[in-house]
Amino acid sequence: MHGALANTDTSPPRVTFGSQRLTLSCALWNAADDRRPLAVLVHGALDQARSWDWTARRLSDRYRVAAPDLRGHGLSDWVSDGDYAIMDMVYDLAQLIDHLGRDRITLIGHSLGGNIVLRYAGLFPERVEKLVCIEGLGPSPKMLADRAEQAPDARIRQWIENRRARAGKEPRVMADADAAKERMARAHPKLSPEQVAHLTQTGVRAMEGGGVRWAYDKGVIAPTGSDISHEDFKFLIAKIACPVWLVYGAQSWASNPEKDGRIDFFKSAAMLKVTEFQDAGHWLHHEQFELFMERLEDFLSGGRDDA
Repeated sequence: MHGALANTDTSPPRVTFGSQRLTLSCALWNAADDRRPLAVLVHGALDQARSWDWTARRLSDRYRVAAPDLRGHGLSDWVSDGDYAIMDMVYDLAQLIDHLGRDRITLIGHSLGGNIVLRYAGLFPERVEKLVCIEGLGPSPKMLADRAEQAPDARIRQWIENRRARAGKEPRVMADADAAKERMARAHPKLSPEQVAHLTQTGVRAMEGGGVRWAYDKGVIAPTGSDISHEDFKFLIAKIACPVWLVYGAQSWASNPEKDGRIDFFKSAAMLKVTEFQDAGHWLHHEQFELFMERLEDFLSGGRDDA
């Protein structure tokens, strides 16, 4: 199964683009061939563009593939105040798509990246051909109900404390890449050694004083003080007009929308499929890579209904 995951040592070319005074980085496959349809792959929080390498290489036989580093991740700039609002990242995605000069795109997003592509597709439904969202619908109805029980002043005070705690934390410095690999392997025991090696190699940065750190700003995981309301989010989802594939891992913390009712958000989707992968968690596109790619290629090519 994992033999197909080898040969990840060739770095794709990069482009940079501006967004809200930040310089953001994007990996490109088939960078010089702008005649191919464009697929944009958006990673999740605490991840980076090169985690899509295996998927991008498989898709590059028919797509020009773009995988951006979100703000605060990979080779992209960090924000000065540590506040990473999701709608700012939606703006970044809009900037990238306009920078690449395409009117129609296919979007694939994981986790935070899935939430971003859902919002973009609701804002610009006429521009999205197909959409794949891997565990990107955000908090489950139960989680939202639990939050609603908390008084607004208590919730905002908690946000302030979370921001203070994050602001005082320095990046975790590990002795070397081998130490980072050990942490990656412990955190994600379903990954193959090849996956651990590649995700670590592309996901750490060397420190000037020695050692390595993960290539993200820890402020990314602190809740932002501002976002659109859940009702506005649902409104955007209802505007999505393209075929949509929602993907979940059976062993993940994420709630399956077929079971919690959120599938009803997608009122205008041309076609809607939900797939739950067994023996997989939140990183199902890594943990069940071959099966995921088989189903993904079926969906993108308009294949069988049970994909």
